[in-house]
Amino acid sequence: MDNRRLGRGGLRASALGLGTMGMGGSYGPVDEAEATATVQRALDLGVTLIDTADFYGPDGAGEKVVGTALAGRRDEAVIASKTGMEAVAGGPPRVNGRPEFIKARIDASLTRLGTDRVDLYYLARVDPDVPVEESIGALGELVVAGKVGHIGLCEASATTVRRAHAVHPVAAVQTEYSLWERHVEREILPTLRELGVSLVAYRPLGSGFLSGDLTMDRLAMADFRRNDPRLRGDNLYRNMTLLPVLYELAENKGVTPAQLALAWLLARGEDVIPIPGTKRRTYLQQNVAALEVVLTPDEIQGLGDVIPAALGERYPAPLLSTIDV
Repeated sequence: MDNRRLGRGGLRASALGLGTMGMGGSYGPVDEAEATATVQRALDLGVTLIDTADFYGPDGAGEKVVGTALAGRRDEAVIASKTGMEAVAGGPPRVNGRPEFIKARIDASLTRLGTDRVDLYYLARVDPDVPVEESIGALGELVVAGKVGHIGLCEASATTVRRAHAVHPVAAVQTEYSLWERHVEREILPTLRELGVSLVAYRPLGSGFLSGDLTMDRLAMADFRRNDPRLRGDNLYRNMTLLPVLYELAENKGVTPAQLALAWLLARGEDVIPIPGTKRRTYLQQNVAALEVVLTPDEIQGLGDVIPAALGERYPAPLLSTIDV
């Protein structure tokens, strides 16, 4: 497994990471034994970047799974977690970037993860009511305290990244990036490259859509994708017209659509690290195989040209205001 650098501070991780949002229940019921085995299998395969958050599931359920899986193997992993989202009864999480909130959350995460230090700690969303300098200052204090190695931002605009980086070095920005969602290419990715900040790409398979086997009737009722505007109504049917082209190109290459989509993203640059999420070993192993797919410059360009942007907003209305702040 090749390693890639996260920022300029010396942190390195596998070229492909593992997203664990589903291990907290966001995609429906979780088989904790299988989820734990999936994290352990990732380590066996050389996947070191394990991505979680303190709000993945009730009472940090996602972090608990990761902590259980890493027991006795902590040194093999680069643990990335997130904070800055506050649970709200009966509704979506609320952004909270207040310094006191950020600093109060880390100890519980460390306990659940079974470690004394998180290697990469993200501000999950920028709080519009709190200057980002104050939120980043709190993360910086956690670095000084030895509880955090490096800090990052999620879903931040280019302007906000600059402001944050001026307060404390930012190692990575995590945002959505895939064949069908390329908003980062306009301003965010160029800014990151100017500053020496890496891009960690979540939803690299479009929440499973680009894998070619996602159908709404297979999703659990608790699966958050049921509310994804791109997977609803006319948007879903119109977006499905993208798939035959992807299928054909993947078949010609002798790989799966998911592997082709991941290979394209891996080829965007050494500073881009996709973190496809899964809670099953079967899908993990298929994703890791994408590292063996070699694309020519013409294939890279061609894929980007023939797969247009998805139709529909990236999030339901209540969450749209929390991204690209």
